[in-house]
Amino acid sequence: MAQATTVARAEPAVIYEIGGKHDRSFNQAASDGAERWKKQTGKPFAEFEVAAHAQREQVARRFAERGANPVVAIGFPHAEAIGKVARDFPKTQFAIIDAVVDAPNVQSFVYREHEGSFLVGMLAALASKSGKVGFVGGMDIPLVRKFLCGYEQGARHANPKAQVLTSMTGATPAAWTDPVRGAELTRGQIAQGVDVVFAAAGTTGLGIMQAAKDGGILAIGVDSNQNHLHPGTMLTSMVKRVDLAVYQAFQGVKPGITALGLKEGGLDYALDQHNDRLVTPAMRQKVDAAKAAIIAGQLKVIDYTVANRCQ
Repeated sequence: MAQATTVARAEPAVIYEIGGKHDRSFNQAASDGAERWKKQTGKPFAEFEVAAHAQREQVARRFAERGANPVVAIGFPHAEAIGKVARDFPKTQFAIIDAVVDAPNVQSFVYREHEGSFLVGMLAALASKSGKVGFVGGMDIPLVRKFLCGYEQGARHANPKAQVLTSMTGATPAAWTDPVRGAELTRGQIAQGVDVVFAAAGTTGLGIMQAAKDGGILAIGVDSNQNHLHPGTMLTSMVKRVDLAVYQAFQGVKPGITALGLKEGGLDYALDQHNDRLVTPAMRQKVDAAKAAIIAGQLKVIDYTVANRCQ
């Protein structure tokens, strides 16, 4: 586990969420952004991987005390800690991903995940032979429902008769790090006829994708491009460019809310050598047309966290 070591003044710092920077998903995307900044500038950064709730404020405070600037927190669970520490260190710049902290020295990065999820929902329905597609989420919170809502809308846009089976791993943060439970839920959906499943569940998704491969169905990754994990059974990944937010914050915090969606290049579906045989030119044409329509404002995707509904 990375430690919050002594840092030089004005050296950026990143605090990863539980699951660690090698989770091959959300945290790894953040790490990629920090590493890109380091490679381009030749400057170092500090980092820490939290393992417990209490560490969030402790580490943010320690970085601020040691002169780190900016301090970037990865994930909504850091909101309370960043709010407190930002007030105590008004000259330090902070940034947070997936939450809004209203403070004059904090940049809050939020994503329109429903837009990217719409695209992979379309791909799921277009690839499905049974007409049944699945969604296995991590912790049952509005943010995950936002992914689900976009996915459902995309699936039904491509196939109005598509059925979407939904499972959530749990109601506590442990739901993000339970691949065994994720695999179990996926096998249950396969038994009900699902032949494509979207894993929006952090490291729990590793179990979901493995169960999909073992069960002979397709899976959709999340956050990072996870197509390489199981080439041939990964239909695509809903890429959430957390790296973009970290890179931008390391270049200089701009206090306020920064929203990233398809238009800003903050979200997309992944297409590479690992899934190019699964996504046909006809499928890609349909999804890219929907993407262009969303960017142009011609196709509206409901944001569950705003509407508190999905229809």
